Amino acid sequence: MSSAPEEHPMHEPGSPAPCCMPSGGGSAEPVRLSPPQPAGGRRQPSPEGMVPLPGGEFLMGAEDSEGFPADGEGPVRAVRLDPFRIDARAVTNEQFAAFVADSGHVTDAERLGWSYVFAGFLPGALRRGAPRPEATPWWCGVAAAAWDRPEGPGSTLDGRRDHPVVHVSWSDAAAYAAWAGKRLPTEAEWEYAARGGLEQKRYPWGDELDPDGEYRCNIWRGTFPTKNSAADGHRGTAPVDAFEPNGFGLYNTAGNVWEWCADWWTTDHGTARPLRNPVGPATGTAKVIRGGSHMCHRSYCNRYRVAARSANTVESSSGHTGFRCVQSL
Repeated sequence: MSSAPEEHPMHEPGSPAPCCMPSGGGSAEPVRLSPPQPAGGRRQPSPEGMVPLPGGEFLMGAEDSEGFPADGEGPVRAVRLDPFRIDARAVTNEQFAAFVADSGHVTDAERLGWSYVFAGFLPGALRRGAPRPEATPWWCGVAAAAWDRPEGPGSTLDGRRDHPVVHVSWSDAAAYAAWAGKRLPTEAEWEYAARGGLEQKRYPWGDELDPDGEYRCNIWRGTFPTKNSAADGHRGTAPVDAFEPNGFGLYNTAGNVWEWCADWWTTDHGTARPLRNPVGPATGTAKVIRGGSHMCHRSYCNRYRVAARSANTVESSSGHTGFRCVQSL
């Protein structure tokens, strides 16, 4: 993000196709980040709320007719992972509040003084005249929007303590993970866990989006970006345990909020077979995000498929991006 709400497109070759998210800026030059250091206190690592996974080999990626070639979902490749555990749910507002209270952490959105909010969630007074990125004009740069004020001044977390925290940058997510004695998942760990034990299926539950008419995820229902019928029960974020979990017991690995991963973005997935515990390139300009969000719609951004991927700069934040954490075993 920059000091004023304006869009700064990513310049890295092979960047993902334009999506339903704005980028708040960041350097066009590859950067290397030091491991985040937790501010203030640090919690003892805890497996509470986490699911242990055995790892092993799985087929990562997809050659999907609904995908975006520039995103580098393919080629399908055999990847081998060591065992790890992962949060069954995305980090909630309540959990993030405990982190802030204990550590004194100030998020990037708070430090810079603004974040991106979907225009349809704003009262007219805030929406009128708000800066909007040219490529994604449904986003408004709103002063004072932050994790505890999701729609800017006057908004609160009332009724949303069990919803995923949003308006958090990659740096904020990494800081929380370090404080909790955890880390952000690699992209390979995230996809393995999100698949829930199914091989090469389009979604965490199979190949059909709404099997037998049953809604399995929180995405945009209607005509994007003008009308959301909220047929799945949610216009914005949903509780982190909404809908049925996947075969591994993970909730909302499709839709609801994008989730930050540890890896720098690349479309070069290497040639070794099988890849073992891939971690992505050492430097980059944007971090991988996975899972799609409540803003995704097939007509524009159908990246709620389990192999779909996108990225954003490390300082960027918005009202539809959160995260979950992992621990090595």
